Amino acid sequence: MSEATYDRLVAEHAELTTRGRIDIARKIEVAREMGDLKENGDYHAAKDEQGKMEARVGHLAALIESAVIRESTDSDAVINGSVVTLVYEGDDEEERFLVGLIEEKSLGTEVISPTSPLGKALLGAEVGDTVAYSAPSGELRVTVRAIE
Repeated sequence: MSEATYDRLVAEHAELTTRGRIDIARKIEVAREMGDLKENGDYHAAKDEQGKMEARVGHLAALIESAVIRESTDSDAVINGSVVTLVYEGDDEEERFLVGLIEEKSLGTEVISPTSPLGKALLGAEVGDTVAYSAPSGELRVTVRAIE
C-alpha cells in the first residue's frame, strides 16, 4: 500500500482505540441508566456499534501489521497500486480502476483486488496489452490504455 494510505489507516486505528472506545463506553453507560436492558433499544444499538467498531479495529490492526509500503515508481507495467484505464473488447467506453486494496480507494475510482481474476490478469501488463480473464459470463478481454 502507499505510505499515505498506511498513515491514514494508522491514524484511524489510533482514533478508534482511544476516543472511539471512550465514546462507545459513554453511550453504553448512558443507555444502561435508562433501565431494563432486555428492551432497551439504545443499549442494543450501542452494543452493535461497539461490535462493528471492534471488528474495524481488528481489521485495521491486521492490515497495519502485514502492510508492505510500496515506493512511488514510474513503472511501465501494472503493479499493485496502479490506476489503469481499460477498454473491454467490443466496447469503446474507457473505465478507470485502482489495482489494490479497498482502503486505497480514491474518489471516483473503482477498486480491483490484485487477487481477483481481472487483477491477476492485469499485473505485469503494459499500455497496449490485451489480457483475458475468466468471469461468470465467460472469458472477457480488456486492453490497457493508460497506467498511472
